[in-house]
Amino acid sequence: MNSSSTQIAIVYHSGYGHTAKQAQAVARGAASVDGVESLLISVDEIDQHWDTLENVDGIIFGAPTYMGSASAQFKGFMDASSRHVFAKGGKWANKVAAGFTNAASRSGDKLVTLQQIAIFAAQHGMHWVNLGLPPGHNNSKSTEDSLNRHGFFLGAAAQSNADEGSDVVPPLADLRTAEHLGARVAGVAQQLAMGRLALTSLEKRA
Repeated sequence: MNSSSTQIAIVYHSGYGHTAKQAQAVARGAASVDGVESLLISVDEIDQHWDTLENVDGIIFGAPTYMGSASAQFKGFMDASSRHVFAKGGKWANKVAAGFTNAASRSGDKLVTLQQIAIFAAQHGMHWVNLGLPPGHNNSKSTEDSLNRHGFFLGAAAQSNADEGSDVVPPLADLRTAEHLGARVAGVAQQLAMGRLALTSLEKRA
């Protein structure tokens, strides 16, 4: 990764490939912003990337919703961060954060997972970025092809039929919503990075 660019990491767990596909869409969205690089990191390989996460400008967290909360594997990553991040003096503080989740059900208590991730980010002193989209499919003239068709605000939510593989679902509308989240977070992270540079320049002149 280029050290001069704004860097966004997408840290995720995927049990059946659906959330991985959503994570890839988030990464595409982040990378679509000029001057931004994105990095996909599975929690299965997190031990190789703790140092990398110290140096990125933002982290977007993603997990499937299983039994009303984030998957056990993602929760394991959350728990491990206490010794890999807190023990080093809170290296994620003031980074940008956001979240996404996927479930087979329309609701499936996905909001609980997004809230869980948002609290996790707050524990690390991170700046949470919401989805920034109005509800999509909420009137007689709207369609399933609308962005944010499930009407979430805190983060990006996707729905994948339990009997279909990741080659079919999540549907395009949910992937485009994930791309929107990635681009939104990248833009905010870039603005903050530029603002910090401007403040440093002003301080040097003072």
